[in-house]
Amino acid sequence: MATISDIAKKANVSIATVSRVLNYDKTLAISEEKRKLILEVAASLNYETPRRKRMRRENKLKIILINWCTAHQEVEDNYYLQMRLAVERACYENDMELVKIYREDNAFENFPEAGGAIALGRFSEADQKRMEVFKNLVYLDSSPANEKYDAVVINFEKAMRSAVDRLLELGHERIGYIGGREYFEKSGETKEIRAVSFRKYLTELNLYDPALVFIGSFSISSGYQLMKKAIRKGKLPTAIIAANDGIAMGIIKACHEDGIKIPEELSLIGFNDDVQSQYLVPPLSSVRVHKEEMAKTAVELLKERIARPDGIPKKIVIPTELVIRESCAKL
Repeated sequence: MATISDIAKKANVSIATVSRVLNYDKTLAISEEKRKLILEVAASLNYETPRRKRMRRENKLKIILINWCTAHQEVEDNYYLQMRLAVERACYENDMELVKIYREDNAFENFPEAGGAIALGRFSEADQKRMEVFKNLVYLDSSPANEKYDAVVINFEKAMRSAVDRLLELGHERIGYIGGREYFEKSGETKEIRAVSFRKYLTELNLYDPALVFIGSFSISSGYQLMKKAIRKGKLPTAIIAANDGIAMGIIKACHEDGIKIPEELSLIGFNDDVQSQYLVPPLSSVRVHKEEMAKTAVELLKERIARPDGIPKKIVIPTELVIRESCAKL
């Protein structure tokens, strides 16, 4: 960041002269050419006076990022950690002040004042009701109220079909699924969209077998424990789709311990395509979710909503892609 000293050196004047010019001291005896030079140098170095910086901070747009998970759950489910960081970067690039709120925070009960909010994740109906205090609200990774709020999502059903289709091309028909529950689900059948999409498509193909579906949480440890359970149960599928790459890592560890070779004996596809997935043994095939693009789009939508609060709500679908690596093989 440029200083007064940098400007003085480049303009070949004293620091005191630069300071008086930048503060518009009319009593300073200086030629108009020299005054203009100092201002041009300051502009070329993107210099801001302390007063201007203070004014910019005071006028900076404040928005809230509302996380549907707790800080602990965010660490376990790397997807939402990466998404949150992507939102932070997008806000920084747009010179926005970001306030982060997790489910365990008291602030989740009483939201601070802000120009708008981004709701990250999949919220219960009760949580959605509480967030109606925001006129300017964008949902990221879910779209519970298309007629009222903007949203940025992916097509989970299409993404899941691409993973299943890949396994079908390789000759697999006995396909299993290991996933997690939404954080607000207490019991009963999971409503998690990846699991629902898997069940729907396999049912259409007349290949769905509930005995090959295992539901826990979105963590490495859960993937490990559920795979161990599947191994003990016997009659393993020939291929498994994991709800995220963390679960897939747990599956790989469990298989290694029990001497089950991937992909020779079990093909595996993850979801999200985390950075570390390409370095696993074997490198993991995974559905890539463009989290940076989703976050940037959410911030842009919020800016547009703040500028035009009465505009028509938009739902933007960011495409995914299946990244093929070495964790799948022909049957």
